[in-house]
Order: sequence, then C-alpha cells, then structure tokens
Amino acid sequence: MAKNIPITIAAGDMDRVAAIKDGRVQVEGCDVTFIPMEPEEVFFRAFRYAEFDCCELSFSSHMRVTSQNKADYVGIPAFVSRVFRHSGFYIRTDRGITKPEDLRGKLVGLPEYQMTAPVWMRGILEDEYGIKPEEIHWRSGGQEEAGRDERTPFEAPAGLDLQAIPQDRTLVEMFEAGELDALMTARAPSSFNLGKPNIDRLWPNFREVEKEYYRKTKMFPIMHLMGLRKDMHEAYPWLAGSLYKALLQSRDIAYEDLAKTAALSVALPWVDAERRDTIELMGNDFWRYGVEECRHEIEALARYSHSHGLSERLLTPEDLFAPSTFDISKI
Repeated sequence: MAKNIPITIAAGDMDRVAAIKDGRVQVEGCDVTFIPMEPEEVFFRAFRYAEFDCCELSFSSHMRVTSQNKADYVGIPAFVSRVFRHSGFYIRTDRGITKPEDLRGKLVGLPEYQMTAPVWMRGILEDEYGIKPEEIHWRSGGQEEAGRDERTPFEAPAGLDLQAIPQDRTLVEMFEAGELDALMTARAPSSFNLGKPNIDRLWPNFREVEKEYYRKTKMFPIMHLMGLRKDMHEAYPWLAGSLYKALLQSRDIAYEDLAKTAALSVALPWVDAERRDTIELMGNDFWRYGVEECRHEIEALARYSHSHGLSERLLTPEDLFAPSTFDISKI
C-alpha cells in the first residue's frame, strides 16, 4: 500500500494557512508537520540552511538568490503576506520632514536593504515621488536587537550610500537619540508604540493614502510567498501543484471565516464592516494568489529588485515559480 510522504511546512501563524495547520485541509499525498514560526526565523533558516521542505519566503530574497542561480527553493504563488507599506515610514518630527520629498539627503534606517518591505517602500518613493535610492543615506541593522545583518550577502552598488550601524547598537535607540532622521520598517518601532517624543509616521493618514495608492496602481504589495525545496520538487513533480491547491483551499476558508457574523472569527467588533469596505475597494478576491492574477505586482517588485541592485538580472514570473502552479485544473 502506498504511503504518504512526510513534509514539513514552516510559516507564520496566519488565518490563510490555519486550515492546513489544524488539518481541515490536507495536502494530497502528504503527512504534514506544520511549524508555526515568526518570518524572520523562517527566512534565516531557509536561506542559510534550507531546513524546511516547504516554507514561507521573503519575496525579495527569493528574487535575489534566483537571479544568482543559487535558490534552494522554487516558488509557489500563494502570497501569504501582503501589506500596504505607506504605514511603515516613521520620521523624526524635528527634522523638517513633512512630505516624502523631504527624505532626500536624510539618514534613513532599515533592518535589511534586501528586506521586501523596504524594497516596496523605495519603489513607492521612486515611482510615486521621483526619489531615487541614491538620494538617501541608508543605515541598516537590528531594529530592536543588535547584531542583525543581511540574510544573503549583499554589496551595495556604486553610488549607493548603505552602511551597517555598529554591531552593539539598534536602529530604535539611534532613532530615539536623533542619530537617524527616519526609519522604513515592516514592524512598528517600539519608540513609536511607546509614544516617544518627536517620533511619528510620515503619513499619519496612511489608510487613505494606501487606498488611493491601490485605486491608482491596483497593487497590494506582496511580501512573502511559499517555497518548495528544489530537491523535493525534483523528487515529487506533483507536489508543488498539490501544495498550491491546498494553500488556495486554506485561503478560501479564511475568507469564509471572516464572513461569519453569528460568532466573529476575529476579535474585532466591526470586522464584517471592514471586510465589506475592503471588498468594495478591492473586489471579492482581495487577497489574491496566482501568477496571472498578480503578474503586475510580481513584475513591479522584480523591477525594483533589479534597479536597486539586488537582482543580478531582471526576472520574470516564469523564472520564479514552479511551472505546475501557473494554472490548475477546474471542475
């Protein structure tokens, strides 16, 4: 009798993958061990050691290693993390920064230059406001904990001022001390959450700014995808398609759970009103998966990655994903 193959799946503890984690959705032909883990740890272990059979991946880092022909994983277009990023610009309010153009010539901290969130943020600055990466002085390092470095080796291209902060310092302490003018980051800095003086968002009305960005571009920035380790892909050519199908089913269950009003699935009083507002702006499939469904967003990030010196060549979606995930059968 044929046996299922054992696989590990490592990803954040998110509603989009909850049905795989708790067994409501099975990956056909597989016995799954699901490992919930914060993305920074997943990425570190995946890109350094390729520890997991299937896992959440930084899209920017996946592009970088793919362009170098060093990728250990092939992509699955299940975009488990997507975030509008205007909310991630934090500024010192005592530096005369009132609009994006005021960031020219400033010292701006970020955890990693290749981190997907800052790649999108730099792309937004360039496409929407005409600010090139070379016009800002970048400082990278641990946001809350000292000693963070780039997850894959990276040498700044000519003309870009990118320097690591001292190994015993953090971005947040330097920001609070006034040694940095701004931060661009995926996580709200503790200094902002604690209401420290002279620290605020560049766009306090970020929600309206992000909605207008979506109306204009139809882009909901992709942060993370799922990846299948290449040796597993080669040994089981059917596995990428089966994983993608399961990830779609799990995402659809999350949609259904959000729509339940008899007993709310999320501890927010007006979650259904929020869902309806989102659908009005973005349509029913507001958390899109799929290569064709998201081609314009994938191509935008690939363009940013190449122009910012991260990817060694301009990638296409066909370079990044398992061929069997480009289309799935329908009944």
